[in-house]
Amino acid sequence: MATESRTFQQVAVSLPEVNASVRISASTIGWRRLLGFLGPGFLISVGYMDPGNWATDIAGGSRFGYKLLFVIMLSNLMAILLQSLSLKLGVATERDLAQLCHEEFGRKASFALWVAAEIAIAACDLAEVIGSAIALNLLFHIPLFYGVLITGVDVLLILLLQRWGFRYIEALVIALIATIIAMFGIQMFLSQPNYGSALQGLLIPSTDIISNPRMLYIAIGILGATVMPHNLYLHSSIVQSRRYERTPKGKREAIFMANVDSGIALTVALFVNASILIVAAAVFHIKLAQWKRRMITRTLAIVPTILVVAAMGSRGTEKLLILSQVILSLQLSFAVVPLVMFTGKRKYMGEFVNGPWLQRLAWVTAFVIASLNGWLLIQTMMGS
Repeated sequence: MATESRTFQQVAVSLPEVNASVRISASTIGWRRLLGFLGPGFLISVGYMDPGNWATDIAGGSRFGYKLLFVIMLSNLMAILLQSLSLKLGVATERDLAQLCHEEFGRKASFALWVAAEIAIAACDLAEVIGSAIALNLLFHIPLFYGVLITGVDVLLILLLQRWGFRYIEALVIALIATIIAMFGIQMFLSQPNYGSALQGLLIPSTDIISNPRMLYIAIGILGATVMPHNLYLHSSIVQSRRYERTPKGKREAIFMANVDSGIALTVALFVNASILIVAAAVFHIKLAQWKRRMITRTLAIVPTILVVAAMGSRGTEKLLILSQVILSLQLSFAVVPLVMFTGKRKYMGEFVNGPWLQRLAWVTAFVIASLNGWLLIQTMMGS
């Protein structure tokens, strides 16, 4: 048992603190065991409610009304599919996406993928920095410049919480999500949107999304803000912390429980994201201490934010927020393609390998993401 535990710890090097602090109830009552899987889904879903997401949704709603609601729905459906593949990969192989990339592609290719993932993390951090600075300005009237500097400390606070055990982080995140849902529910009520037009925008895609470069740019930002490449790495890692019997039956139960939880959480995220746009329209293996890595990434986000705030003020932060989400979208294929490859290979997944229809759907999703990003680049080069 001790040897097995050490082996599992060595494999799950991405988040050892998680694997050491989380246990799943052995109760035969289904709902109690389901509660043990709530954490990963909600930790992932909170990323769908970040400032970058709000910025792209607000920009889309204020400029184009309800036309981009379809993009939000499609992006969330893609996210549900890809996140389910990510959690299945983590549970079935007991390794995360980064570890498998390192094993499959070798040092040079995995290093390139790591660089792409770090760019995505920095882009997401950029949105967090700007969003936090704006929040401090709204709540306490702290100038944006000083608010940006203050955000450099919050990384250390999260790492400190993690030392207490990952359950504390999960509880905090769930409480914050509940608060967000309540606030957006109130705003939905107060904004009095046109639900008929909103439903039409949700179900019927507009051809302007492809033909209008400005709308395409916002749509790509929504896609990047919703699917988020680094979350695919994260999800495949944190689900390993959910202890299960090391049998095919135990793995099937873990995959089912986590899928149910992630489906619920991402559906909540879909509601919140759609609410933002509706309301707006109505009115890999780097040996470096974790805190050092986070501070380096946060610094990469803080420096350009300070420069933009100093040069352009609050007007520039909105453009920078949207740009950060477009960068996320451009990085997506570097995570999505390996994820689809691995979950479609029996040598990794065993009996949990994607079925033919699921694999085809996953590749279509990867193709759509790559095509939209490619079309944006073509439109950008033609316009420049």
